[in-house]
Amino acid sequence: MKRRSLKTAFFVGLLRLLIYMKFTPIQYFRLSVSLLYFNQGLVFSSWASRIPDIKDALGLNEAQLGSILFSLPLGQLMTMALSGYLVSRLGSKKTILGAATLYPLALICLGASTTVWQLVFSLIFFGITANMCNIAINTQGVGVERLYRHSIMASFHGLWSLAGVCGGLISTRMVLFNIPPLYHFCIIAVLVWIVLFSVRTGMLPRDISSTQSNKKTNADVPKKIFTKPDGYILILGIIAFSSMICEGTMFDWSGIYFEKIIRPDKDWVRMGYIAFMVTMTCGRFTADKLVTRFGVIPIVRISGILIITGLMTAVLFPYLVTATIGFLLVGFGTSSLVPLCYSMAGKSKTMLPGVALATVSTIGFLGFLLGPPLIGYIAQASNLRWSLGIVSLTGLVTVLATSGLKKYIKRS
Repeated sequence: MKRRSLKTAFFVGLLRLLIYMKFTPIQYFRLSVSLLYFNQGLVFSSWASRIPDIKDALGLNEAQLGSILFSLPLGQLMTMALSGYLVSRLGSKKTILGAATLYPLALICLGASTTVWQLVFSLIFFGITANMCNIAINTQGVGVERLYRHSIMASFHGLWSLAGVCGGLISTRMVLFNIPPLYHFCIIAVLVWIVLFSVRTGMLPRDISSTQSNKKTNADVPKKIFTKPDGYILILGIIAFSSMICEGTMFDWSGIYFEKIIRPDKDWVRMGYIAFMVTMTCGRFTADKLVTRFGVIPIVRISGILIITGLMTAVLFPYLVTATIGFLLVGFGTSSLVPLCYSMAGKSKTMLPGVALATVSTIGFLGFLLGPPLIGYIAQASNLRWSLGIVSLTGLVTVLATSGLKKYIKRS
């Protein structure tokens, strides 16, 4: 009885705290957008952490899995221009309400897939809805960041990564209790829909760019959508491209790498993925302060060095402890790159935020498109270890790209 009364008192007290807690409008926007990022991360990580189980259920080898994984970024790439257009024309709020409702449904379709072709079409659907959510939510994030007038974008992406950690831990428990992916994904979908319904009134009603463009006519908007990207946007795209190759590799192949190369006990197979997500999360929650103190260029350069070091550690020393440390470093390396690219793209002087984000995402998601299948083909032709070694070159590309980015930042 004492335990029950203590639990009841705790939850009643927590409820009262939430009721009487007062937020300013800006804080309320930030809270709502933060929960949207968490939602998106939870959906994606639920899929990524169950890839080994789905691979085994369908009897796929590495090359077959690599080809099938091509479908997800293909779906994302197919709708890049459409996503930017919808956000610019309808606003990010309306786009989120539609896309974020379909995204968990696509997750359920993945769990229900019993054939290769069902999985392929489900992944395309998953990629389409993921991309629309991505562009719309990041547009909301850029808008809230402008209201705060200092860097907070990395903390938003930190919540996405935190959701990834939670998703990995939830998946571990689901596997432990032999719960199949379909039932697991249905549970996640219901939770995500509840959160989406709860925050629907807390999003920015209008994108910041719209309020800053009152003097522009509606005819001006379509012209902006097809504006040619300048060198600044292209460099951001290259950095995002390199980072997303690495992220895609970690999401899709970390579990396979541990299963095939490290060969730990079954309970430790997801350790690489969880380690990567933990440090990515920590890195994103600290990135805003680091950028404010040291500047963008040093942070991007150090991130590239950490990617190289981490992947080569996992390749050259394929043991549980060393590979886990390597993946920890990769998580730190990739943590701030995409948030910084999106934040800087949203400040473009030549393109609308939604369009600039879509452009950088298009270039970046080519990395998601090419990375996972490339890993599968190289792994089938030689071995999985050296395919990860090739991915470490993305860190070098990131370091070299900082020289061009530095010139544009100085000009502005």
